[in-house]
Amino acid sequence: MATLHSDAFSQDFAGGYRPSANEEFMNADQLLYFRTKLLAWKDGILRESRETMTALASGPIQEADLTDRASSETDWGIHLRTRDRQRKLIAKIDSALRRIDTGDYGFCEVTGEPISLARLEARPIATMTVEAQERHEKNERISRDD
Repeated sequence: MATLHSDAFSQDFAGGYRPSANEEFMNADQLLYFRTKLLAWKDGILRESRETMTALASGPIQEADLTDRASSETDWGIHLRTRDRQRKLIAKIDSALRRIDTGDYGFCEVTGEPISLARLEARPIATMTVEAQERHEKNERISRDD
């Protein structure tokens, strides 16, 4: 799977610039940093997707042995599920890019508070602060238990 914290991204981006709490939150440099990070992540996912689709398009499973065939079918299923997860992830990346365009990126959709740079670094598609996310997940568990 495409890695989010690639060394190539860190080295390629503006001489190693990293967002800092010592600067204005979501200034132009930070927005460019996260846009570049999101686009690089999306590009990696799309590249992997093309490779997977090429492999799957190479034809039907040809193994004569039933065990080998079952194993190959399981592998195909895993590839297709991974592809579906990647499709959903791309939608979240596109949503984050739209939030950058509208000026909403980096701010919690629930509280309006800034999302920590550390959280955005680890998960640039985050839409909530850690605290808001924890409350959301707790409420989901309570709803499921009812």
